[in-house]
Amino acid sequence: MSTENAVQYGNVKASYFWDDGSGINGDTGAPASGEPMQKGLAASPSWPLGTEGYVVHDGKKAEFFIGDRGPGDPAEGCDVLLDLDGKTFAELTGESWNESGYTVSGGNGHIDVEYVITKWGDGHGTEGAPRPMGSGEECTDAVSPVPEDLAGGDEEKGAEDSGQDTGATEDGDGGQGGSGATHASTAANDMSAVNLAAADAPLAAGALALALVPALVIALMFARRDLVLAWVGADRAAAWGERAAALRDRGAELGASLAGRARTAAADAAAAVRERRGRGR
Repeated sequence: MSTENAVQYGNVKASYFWDDGSGINGDTGAPASGEPMQKGLAASPSWPLGTEGYVVHDGKKAEFFIGDRGPGDPAEGCDVLLDLDGKTFAELTGESWNESGYTVSGGNGHIDVEYVITKWGDGHGTEGAPRPMGSGEECTDAVSPVPEDLAGGDEEKGAEDSGQDTGATEDGDGGQGGSGATHASTAANDMSAVNLAAADAPLAAGALALALVPALVIALMFARRDLVLAWVGADRAAAWGERAAALRDRGAELGASLAGRARTAAADAAAAVRERRGRGR
């Protein structure tokens, strides 16, 4: 059974069945999916065969997968929109399952359930709001917004938190602990070499400044990207988290490479100036 987050949520009225080809209680034959009748196999008038999820009734939870079509007439008018297997129905209602008569004790044939679909099947059927068999009517009242606690797990929340933590501060300075601050700090430290080279020779200072321009542009670009990620909110930041991390890593590599080349260029320029001065003496 799928353990993914909810893709659809709602409330419907459910009945029960057990079609194994025995002919008992209006049995219409083997399930339409070709899967043998079993505990957990449910029927829907329209959802794709193979769809997975679970239902909750009176605090009890039971997993299901869509393996058959039904209920038939009870679904008209968007009344009964899900057929659970008899064994699952008995467990949810706290009753017993009659193996010979294929009935659930207590005489209750319909219950209201909360359903959660975790994965749409790839078989025949239609995703979204359930529809009675042979009808194009969509039972939109059976679908509700997915509750926040079902929309994402701890792992996704951690990704959101991570996306927020790496963002820039509101004033756009990149934050003391963010990646943008790291790149900006690196560029600032490298810029200090300009002063050293300038003290030695204007030529060295000019060469270093020109070499550092690309590194500074890259640092500022990624700092602004972190600011954008923080501004658009946790949801989009989480979705972009992995890509942003890869871009930041690449930016760090480019920045480090350019900074190294800049320092080398500055050193070579300074050495050339010293050598030229020595020859002048």
